[in-house]
Amino acid sequence: MLPVVFLRRLVGARLHPAQFVVSAFVLLILVGTLLLRLPISIDPGAPNPGWLNALFQSTSASTVTGLGTVDISVFSLFGELVILALIQLGGFGIMTIGSVLALVISRHLGLRQRMLAQAEIGAVDMGELRFLILAIAKITLGVEGTIAAILVVPMMRADDKGIVEGIYTAIFHAVSGFNNAGISLYSDSLTRFVANPFVVFPITIAFIIGGLGFPILVEFRKRVPPRRWSLHTRITLLATAVLLVLGPVTVLLFEWDNPGTLGPLDFWDKFQAAWFQGVTPRTAGFNTINIGALHEPTQLVLTGLMFIGAGPASTSGGIKVTTFAVLFFVMWSEVRGDDDINAFRRRLPVHVVRQALTVALLSVAVVFGTAMALTALSNFDFTQTLFESASAFGTVGLSTGITGALPSGGQLLLVLVMLAGRVGPVTFVTALAFRQTSRAYRYAEERPIIG
Repeated sequence: MLPVVFLRRLVGARLHPAQFVVSAFVLLILVGTLLLRLPISIDPGAPNPGWLNALFQSTSASTVTGLGTVDISVFSLFGELVILALIQLGGFGIMTIGSVLALVISRHLGLRQRMLAQAEIGAVDMGELRFLILAIAKITLGVEGTIAAILVVPMMRADDKGIVEGIYTAIFHAVSGFNNAGISLYSDSLTRFVANPFVVFPITIAFIIGGLGFPILVEFRKRVPPRRWSLHTRITLLATAVLLVLGPVTVLLFEWDNPGTLGPLDFWDKFQAAWFQGVTPRTAGFNTINIGALHEPTQLVLTGLMFIGAGPASTSGGIKVTTFAVLFFVMWSEVRGDDDINAFRRRLPVHVVRQALTVALLSVAVVFGTAMALTALSNFDFTQTLFESASAFGTVGLSTGITGALPSGGQLLLVLVMLAGRVGPVTFVTALAFRQTSRAYRYAEERPIIG
């Protein structure tokens, strides 16, 4: 009951719940940085990573991003366990916080809006907070345990590991996969498993499930029939399906003959590698082919996919597929000349459209601004820095290999962007919901010229 008491005190004190989200992640990052700087966290004989690299690694793990400035082999078993704990807390925490904030918003709004919000998230009252947290924990541990059990044998065979080391490696990658962290115990990520379906498909299943979002997983767990799915579930599943096709097809078309990526692979392995690398930009961050060797058109498409991300209240980053879908419905309604913006026989509220536009435009400004700053601070071209900034903001972790070569200022900037990408959409949408007000008057209408 402690979370409930704390949350009630937070609301009663008129403090913005978004402040709690940011503070929690900053505290987690700082604790992780201190732990990774301990001598016990450094592998004997490895160079000391220093404060900046420890901060970067802690931020990357806590925000489940996956970018790194040093090889993970620098860290000892204790250091790896710290990273694993940061991934789990970061992923589980954002799912819990997202659900809790949805409930807080539902209490803050009026009766009508509260009923609508409760219908969307499937919750009835703040008394369900304990149920929500337990449900998230069960789903998280259930998926991670299942995926880990599948990965044990192929992970053992990869380097002739013993049973204990194989189980540990499988658990680490299952947790990293479900939480969309993309951090691997292998220096080359998962490239050694490019042709192994017993690793490729379980990992993709893990981060696709983790990226759907807790509200959808709860609906599935309650066995809600498709005809009664919420609008949120319908939009998320449709957008997810479209992007899961777009990514692999793009990689397959542009990289088929690329000697640095799909070129050397067999016919089936090309499809398998294209599938994995095409769905990874949902914010998973693993790679089975050399990202730095991708053709520029492929990098640009993957940049767009990283910017979009996956589902809200999930372990993913980006602007979220629902935001992207709402913007599409706005465009489609305008093209058709409809007065209302409709989706699946439901009318979208005006404030939802305004929130989607605001989140998307601010996110564009962050990503492009970061890319321009990185270009100015380094010798890398704009395509590379844009890819890196989208990866950081979308908490993806894919990189063309420039992360470690960026100057200290560039790395610190990415630390801020990773944090903003992780907590920004949640806290910002919450802030918008809390600022909703009604005026007793309206100004006269006048239209500017568009286009």
